[in-house]
Amino acid sequence: MRDTVVRVTGPSPYDVVVGHDLADRLPQMLGVAVQRVAVVFSDALAELVRPVLDSLAAAYDVMVLPIPDGERAKKAAVAVSCWEALGEAGFTRSDAVVTFGGGATTDLGGFVAATWLRGVTVVHVPTTLLGMVDAAVGGKTGINTRSGKNLVGSFHEPAGVICDLATLRTLPRPELVAGLGEIIKCGFIADPVILSLVEGTDPSQLEADSPVLRELVERAVRVKAEVVSTDLKETGGADGHPGREVLNYGHTMAHAIERTENYRIRHGEAVAIGCVYVAELASRAGTLAADVVDRHRQAFARVGLPTSYSQASFDELHRAMRVDKKARGSQLRFVVLSDIAVPTVLAGPSVVDLRDAYAAIGGPA
Repeated sequence: MRDTVVRVTGPSPYDVVVGHDLADRLPQMLGVAVQRVAVVFSDALAELVRPVLDSLAAAYDVMVLPIPDGERAKKAAVAVSCWEALGEAGFTRSDAVVTFGGGATTDLGGFVAATWLRGVTVVHVPTTLLGMVDAAVGGKTGINTRSGKNLVGSFHEPAGVICDLATLRTLPRPELVAGLGEIIKCGFIADPVILSLVEGTDPSQLEADSPVLRELVERAVRVKAEVVSTDLKETGGADGHPGREVLNYGHTMAHAIERTENYRIRHGEAVAIGCVYVAELASRAGTLAADVVDRHRQAFARVGLPTSYSQASFDELHRAMRVDKKARGSQLRFVVLSDIAVPTVLAGPSVVDLRDAYAAIGGPA
């Protein structure tokens, strides 16, 4: 099957390529002007990254920057260690960064590229389903602080993204399932065909070489590409559409849960819970019908994702939500639906509705 190319337009257009065994495409994306390439990769992927290093070594001087796996990478200290390594190597604006790993690697590596010399070229090679459909596309980079997730970061669009589905063959099943959380989210906010594919496919058939999984990835990438092409920096969309903010559907609660769990819960799992929560909140605010709320539960549960949560008090999660990036002053803002693929913003919901929605997903009284 031929590779699929999704074009992300806007001030700095780039391609997202979806297919199998795509390492040889890297030099084409980096271009002939680049002299050296720093490869930022999770230290858990030392073997898997070898084809990428070999492909790059044929055209460039390559330096390796292994970082901790998962959210442990998204710390200021890790970014500093990368900056120091680039400085010692004399890394210049004619050089580039390639990230290889999951969403945390993409976020950290992209942030390093965005901040070194105020921005050098970066190409992302996400190796998780979550990274392919979420972190690698759209130019958001960032690190975590003790106050919350992704509160320090920058917009820095890549020169290209390679979604090599072959890398998913070694991905643990729970990680692949977690990535489906972001894909199903895209179905609810923009592309109902995604929901139909999920609902009509045996979940066990969703694997690295599955044509259905490939279509789900392509559709989710197109959803994100269309959104970020028109609203890169979350300034808002047209005709009442939330713009890029729509991609945060379910994320206000998801990020609060992640922080409460000290990031031990997978992001896609937290997003699934967050989407069900915000559907319950929209129902209480009078914008969403009960059958669509039920469809949230059924779609996420079908692939094995959680749809309830009870491990923290409402007050604890409420405090965490108040430092969410979408908050304005003391007012919480949630992306909600009035129907499938009809998103809007709910600003300042009542604490009663917030608390009742949490109870509806299993939260303690």
